[in-house]
This record gives sequence, C-alpha cells and structure tokens, in this order.
Amino acid sequence: MPTSRNVVLYSIIFLGLQTFPAGAYFFQSELGLFSEASSVGKTPPGCKAEFNAAAGEYRITGGGNNMWDTGDDFYFVWKKISGDVTLTADIRFLGTSPAEHRKAVLMVRQNLDRGSAYADVAVHGNGLTSLQFRGAENEHTYQIFTQTDQPARVRLVRHGSQFRMYSGRPDGELKASDPVEYISLKDPVYLGLGVCSHLATNVETAVFSNVSVEGGK
Repeated sequence: MPTSRNVVLYSIIFLGLQTFPAGAYFFQSELGLFSEASSVGKTPPGCKAEFNAAAGEYRITGGGNNMWDTGDDFYFVWKKISGDVTLTADIRFLGTSPAEHRKAVLMVRQNLDRGSAYADVAVHGNGLTSLQFRGAENEHTYQIFTQTDQPARVRLVRHGSQFRMYSGRPDGELKASDPVEYISLKDPVYLGLGVCSHLATNVETAVFSNVSVEGGK
C-alpha cells in the first residue's frame, strides 16, 4: 500500500463504526468530493487526511517549509477535473502555532510536481488571505491579498485562464478580488484542499467544512 496516501476515515459506515490502520488506502467515496491524498514536495511524517461524512468536514494535517517562490511543500487532497470550476469552503485552524504563515488552501494545480503552475486561495494563520499564483512551471509565486479573521469562508473560481478569489466570514458576504489572467493550466488539472505548516519539521491541522465544487467535469 502506498505510504504517501495517509488517509484516515472516521465515519459511520453502514450500521457500525469502522476503523482503519494508518497508511491505509481508500476509494473515492471515502474522501467525499475528492479521490486521493498525497504530499507535494517534501513533508514531515504525520501528514494525513480525515473525512467525516456525517459532518461533511475534511480535517487535513499537513507539513512543509512553504508554498511560495518557485516550489511548494504541502499535503494535498485532490481530484482531477477539467473546465471552469468553483471551489468553496469554510476554513479554520486547530490549535495555536508559532508559524503565523501556516496555510490552508483551496487550489487548482497543473500537476503534483513541486514547481507546478497553480492558483490558490490561501488562508494564513495570522488572518492574511491571498490569491496566490504561479503562472508557469517553476516561475515565482505572486499574490493578491486581503485580511480575513477565522473562521474564514473562501472561494476559488476558475474561468478559462482567469482566476478570482472571494473571501469573508461564513455568515457574511464574500468579497471578490481582482481577477488574475493567463495562468497556463491545461486540462485536466488537480483540484483540491491543502495544508502547509510553514515549518519544515512540523505539521498543522486545518478543518474544511461546507465544501462545495460547482462545474468541472
């Protein structure tokens, strides 16, 4: 069994509570809207994804030095998809951390290489919320940012080569960023949820709830 897919399911299955050993591999329905979970770049031990079907929550524990510059290190729950798509979720971190820039993200990514082109909405531990993007393979990362207190409700919209961020409080109106154009992604792409600890040897946990995927094929 691939040890990189450290997926844990904690859900009531049929009439009983089923548990599985760490490192087990599960089928698509057991990750809800997504199909697989894996590390991108270099991550420490302890990365995993938990899907609570009853609550509709993803609890993702990820590590990695950063998601920035020309390469990314993080843990990713994903599926392949094509076409225009909208990904929305409420995000909150568990516990406190010395890393103010730990990140929980909604992402569209070309591939699972460390330097892949991508766009994401990144909620940071200190409330910074940004539309981050790397326009082509191994280029530098840029961002458009705002400030959103936790818990945050965020949305990433892909329309052709254009991406836009929406952010706000779960009980409030979401405000749109300016669009970012001409990000070089070819279908199919990797759509999903990710967590980076911003400390190479640590892991951090974020909860993604009210997750929805609209569009795509």
